[in-house]
Amino acid sequence: MKPLFRLALFIVPLGLIIAAVPQNKTKPYKLTADQLLAEVNTRTQYIAPETVADMMIKKDPSLQLIDVRSQDEFEKFNLAGAINIPIADLLSDKYADILDQDTKMNIFYSHGTIQANEAWMITRQLGYKNNYVLEGGLNYWFDAILNPQKPASTSSDEEFAKYDFRKSAGQALGGGAIAAQPMISAPGSGAKPPIQGTHKKKKAAGGC
Repeated sequence: MKPLFRLALFIVPLGLIIAAVPQNKTKPYKLTADQLLAEVNTRTQYIAPETVADMMIKKDPSLQLIDVRSQDEFEKFNLAGAINIPIADLLSDKYADILDQDTKMNIFYSHGTIQANEAWMITRQLGYKNNYVLEGGLNYWFDAILNPQKPASTSSDEEFAKYDFRKSAGQALGGGAIAAQPMISAPGSGAKPPIQGTHKKKKAAGGC
């Protein structure tokens, strides 16, 4: 793949997302477009659904799910324990203590990843840390966790182990019976990023 084409794959979506975010009239941005693009290229903002599911089942106190869809969409369905901060209200001062803190691991989610990435980009431009994006959003969550497809018989042991984890997690989080065996770490899901300190320490609000 030619370097210019590869770069365009990142720049074009980035431009569309930045154009869609709410206009910031009150808070100065701390990251330049080049710095933000460099972070986008690393894709470290994404957290695998298996990692999130494992944290939810273990009731990890550092996890804070943030639904950035509209209030109506949130009330129709949301992930257990999530709070609702619509993307249009993200710059409101009443949410500053939740978004800029070092006690919680915030994970933004929406139907896909576009709105959640908007939220992540805004908070990163403001210099906030500990904010991430649920990889694939709710659409992928339903497919990967709540309705996993059994691998083909020729699949690797790792694929079967991942399927077993997803099926067990789906039973625990989707209303089914929790599997009798202990939950195992999902292969390839990646470790939970450490919570990073900020210039100030604030207590993040909880909610469900």
